Amino acid sequence: MEARIRRGIMAHYTGRAGQSAVPWEARQSHEWSCLTWPLQVFNILRLMSANVPEMLDAWRMVAARRRFDGRIPLSAMTRLQGSLVDTEGECVYSLQFDEDTLLKVAYVELSIDVELPLACQRSLQRFLYPVHVRQRLGLIRDEADEAALPADYEALLVPEDGMLRVVDMVEDELVLSVPVVPMAPGSEVIDAEWVPTQEEQDKASPFAALAALKKQ
Repeated sequence: MEARIRRGIMAHYTGRAGQSAVPWEARQSHEWSCLTWPLQVFNILRLMSANVPEMLDAWRMVAARRRFDGRIPLSAMTRLQGSLVDTEGECVYSLQFDEDTLLKVAYVELSIDVELPLACQRSLQRFLYPVHVRQRLGLIRDEADEAALPADYEALLVPEDGMLRVVDMVEDELVLSVPVVPMAPGSEVIDAEWVPTQEEQDKASPFAALAALKKQ
C-alpha cells in the first residue's frame, strides 16, 4: 500500500522527459500535505501486518480459501476508543475465508485476541479486560439471506462491490465485546471486605436523621 502511494506521488510530479512538471514551491506544499495525512491512516499502514491488505474482495477470498493473520493497534479503532481508558496495545487477529460446501454458505472465520484497557466501575481503576473472539460470519449479499444461515453463524452483509475493510470487521466485534458495566476481577472482594462504621451506619439510617431533627 505504501509503495503504491509513493509511486503515485512520483508519477504526479514527473513529466514524460523525467523532468519535474510542477514548480518546486507547489511540489513542496503538496509533499507536505501528503506527509500530514491523518495519523490514524499511517497507524494502520504501518502497524497492520504487511501481508494483509486494508480492503479484501470477499468473494475472491472465499474462492481462494485465503487466510490472513495480522495485528491492529487500538489507536486505529476510532469507534472503540470511546469505551477505553487509553489506546495502548494492539489486537491479534486471523481471518479464514472458506465455504461450507454442504450448506453452500460462504463464510469468514474471525479470531481476535486482545486485552482492552477499561475503567472498573467499582474501583474506578484501569484494568485489562481479556477478549477472545471466535466467530463464524456468514457472508450474505442481501439482508433477506440472513434467515437461511445456520444457527451458529452471524450474518455479515457484504457491500455491492464485494469489498470488506479488515479494521471494520475486527472493530465491530470488539465494540460488541465491551461489557456494559466493566468490573475488574477481584473488585467484588473489596466490597465483601468493607464493613461500614457505626457513624456511617447512623448517617445512612433515615431514623437517625429523624432523631437528629427532633433534638433540634
